[in-house]
This record gives sequence, C-alpha cells and structure tokens, in this order.
Amino acid sequence: MSDAAARVADATGNWVDRSAPLWSRPYLRLSRFDRPIGSWLLLMPCWWSAALAAGVAHDLHPLPMMLVLFFVGAFVMRGAGCTWNDITDRDLDAKVERTRSRPIPAGQVSVKQAAAFLVLQALIGLTILIQFNGFAIATGIASLVIVAAYPFMKRITYWPQIVLGLAFSWGALMGFAVVFGRIDTTALFLYAGAISWVIGYDTIYAHQDTEDDALIGIKSTALLFGTRTRPALIAFYGLAVVLIGVALALAGVHEAAWLGLSVFAAHLVWQIVRVDINDPALCLRVFKSNRDAGLLLFAGLLVDAVIRAAN
Repeated sequence: MSDAAARVADATGNWVDRSAPLWSRPYLRLSRFDRPIGSWLLLMPCWWSAALAAGVAHDLHPLPMMLVLFFVGAFVMRGAGCTWNDITDRDLDAKVERTRSRPIPAGQVSVKQAAAFLVLQALIGLTILIQFNGFAIATGIASLVIVAAYPFMKRITYWPQIVLGLAFSWGALMGFAVVFGRIDTTALFLYAGAISWVIGYDTIYAHQDTEDDALIGIKSTALLFGTRTRPALIAFYGLAVVLIGVALALAGVHEAAWLGLSVFAAHLVWQIVRVDINDPALCLRVFKSNRDAGLLLFAGLLVDAVIRAAN
C-alpha cells in the first residue's frame, strides 16, 4: 500500500504525511499526531486547573514545569487512549467511511503491534506522572478506569459523550492535586464545567458520522438530539460557563480571569450560531475551534495568576 493510500481520510496534508519517516507514520496516526486537536482539548482543563491553582496559592514557581509536563502528558496519554480506542473499535471503524482508513482496519499495523505501542505510550505517561506528589499520581491513575471504559459506551448508551467528558476533563482536577495534594470544591466545579463543555463540542464532532453510526448501531448525543442539537448546545455550553464561573468565584479570581471566561463564553455563542449539523466539514471546523476557546480562558487564568502572585 502506498503512503498516499494509507493516509487517514480526515487528516491529509499534515506533518506526519509530509515529513515523518515512513515506518513511523502508522504509529503516529494511531496516536493522532496527524490530528492533534484531541490532545489540545485534553490539555485545556489541565492548564486551566494549573493556572487557577497557582493563583489560589499565590505561587508561580511550580507553574512552568507543570504546564510543560501537562503538555507532554496530554499528548502522550491522548495517543494511548486513541490507540486503545482503535484496538477496541477496529471492526466498527472498518464499517465507517471516515474511520476505515485508520491504521488497524487499513492493515498498516497489527493488533499486537498496536498493543505494544499502547504499552510504550502508557509507560511514558507514567514517567511523567511520577514527577508529581503521591496524591496526584493516584489521581492520575484513577482516570484510566474511565479511559478504558469509554470505547464501549457508544455501544450501550446515547450518552457516551458524558463518559468522554469525565475522561477529557480529568485534568481539571490535576492542577489542584499537584499544587495542594487534594481536590477541593473549586476543582470539582471546574471539572463539572469542563465535562459540560466536552459534551457540547463532542456532540458537534459526532454529527460527522450520524448516518454511518445509525446504520451500524453506534449511539451518540448527535443522534439523540438530532434537529434539537442547537438547543442542547445552548444548555450544555451555558452550563459549562456557569459552572466554571462558580469555580472562579470560589477561587477568588480578579478581572483578568473573568475577562477570559467572558471571551470563552462569546466563542461558544459563536459556535452555536455558526454550526450546521448537515455540513460535516463545518462541524469539524467548529469542533476544532474549541482549542482556541480553551486557550482564551487559559490566558485569562494565567494573567490572573501572575497578578495575584505579584501581590
């Protein structure tokens, strides 16, 4: 099979296709390094939590290393999660137009090779995790139960996005676990807000596959909401802003953080207005824009942390 034929259908023209050594490309595709948006979305709650916890502590000294370790950890563990997802979903992926070009159903790697690669990524993730305190290590390891369960949820419930939210928002707890060695109410509200955000944006993402999913029996909130998706987005995105706002209030933040939340909310409003569930390409673009939304909120939290540490 030529490498051009081996490219994943919705990830052409990326650095993996252009520059990575040929032998590495199937593995990089398993890890979604050709489509890093998921890693960025996993990272955002981690960075929110790190900046918010640093502001509460009035101490920036551990923050730079936390941000770096969370960055690497998010990309590695997103890769491990996607590899696990592709192993468990290999038969289903072969039946869906957008996913049948993934490395396992396309025959680029075997299940055994993918499993070995999964172990390697998990070990790298563990190496990053053990840089933190014992409570943070235990908190990070606890997330693996949710990650392992997620691929099976779409077979049994129309709400797999809730389980994805539980997994992808786990980083909202990690900053407080690292800085304080505990998870307090502020972290829990931030986590709940992030979950609601994930449910919203992954509903948009799932609208790319509704026809194939309906044919093969895969469930999602996109199928559940259907033409009611816009009101559902209003509800979940609105709840996300409110819950994150409660977390900020409990943390005692100042103007910069509230400005960050305001522009984050404005971006979510833009998504609700812009999205068209009958346009898969537009759904993908709107979904990807959530990285920018998350960075806007992070910027506000980071500036707030810097200001509070200086006082």
